Amino acid sequence: MRIPKLLFAAAAALFIFALILFLGLLLISGGDPVGFVQTQLIRLRLAGREAVLNTPLRSDNTPLRFVVDPGDSPRIIAANLVAAGLIADAEVFVDYVRLQGWDTELEAGTYFLNAAQTIPQIAQALTDSRGSFIPFRIIEGWRLEEIAEAVDANPLFGFSGAEFLAVTAAGAQPDESFAARVGLPAGASHEGVLFPNTYSLPPEITARGLRDVLTDEFLAQVNAAGVESAAHDQGWSLHQVATLASIVQREAVRIDEASLIAGVYRNRLDIGMKLDADPTVQYPLGQPGDWWTQITRADYTGVISPYNTYLSPGLPPGPIANPGLAMLQAVVAPEPSEFYYFQADCAGSGYHRFARTFDEHLSNSCS
Repeated sequence: MRIPKLLFAAAAALFIFALILFLGLLLISGGDPVGFVQTQLIRLRLAGREAVLNTPLRSDNTPLRFVVDPGDSPRIIAANLVAAGLIADAEVFVDYVRLQGWDTELEAGTYFLNAAQTIPQIAQALTDSRGSFIPFRIIEGWRLEEIAEAVDANPLFGFSGAEFLAVTAAGAQPDESFAARVGLPAGASHEGVLFPNTYSLPPEITARGLRDVLTDEFLAQVNAAGVESAAHDQGWSLHQVATLASIVQREAVRIDEASLIAGVYRNRLDIGMKLDADPTVQYPLGQPGDWWTQITRADYTGVISPYNTYLSPGLPPGPIANPGLAMLQAVVAPEPSEFYYFQADCAGSGYHRFARTFDEHLSNSCS
């Protein structure tokens, strides 16, 4: 009878010990012993993987577009990160976000990540998609194709330069209200009305969305600066203003000469004289890698194009580039003068010599 009593006492002691252990575990786990144990196991696994956790995959910090779709689990996100070449170990990522309590906080959205980030940095970034944006700059005087090339050069866009051209080039369907307000001719491209500026764009932006951002900015700028009202008062459409401004943009190396150069062109238009603008000859000759090619004297009559203002009177069919605000203002507020001619200063300063007559213009030649 002594042995059963000893066994019972031992069992009772074991039970009490287990109960104390359980109660202690319950206390230190905050009421979640299973979760506590799982967390400790994760800590143990990560303790042996600190190098993977805290070492970037590569030193390349080129941003890569990474999309988390609604409903993606941490495991799916981790697998996609590996496939994108952003991390090396999916299990370490999953363990880390669970340890941090971020496994339910990873947000659907578009992110711009790079392989120089560690797993903790990437995991934290994926908890807030609001910080993602696409920086994009358009230079004054760029033509449509140059904007498209800048799209292709930016890995953050989810569309190509060709897709951008499909919604902005000649024949693309414009927004009807915009076309009416600007005076955009039927079938015309959006050349000239895509405002040059530095933009912070939403990551989900589309080619059409980019077009609309640029045209909205154009309208906002010309309205705020009084260009739109001045054009209306002078009987010009915004498309015509942009057309002449684009020529001035390509001619005026020095911004303080813009209104004087615009005035020369307005003087020529007033008397029915051809504009004879070199950039209008360059425009139809432009090719990838050389959009503003050097022209020869023979090109003045050899380039058969409605844009060639050495052959065609008046304004060309449309802008040849996208002008900045200063050039648009110069066209509607040109500097009055008696000049009808100008040519580059022989000193290479970027300034021009202006003349009233053709003979005076010839005497300004560099010889």
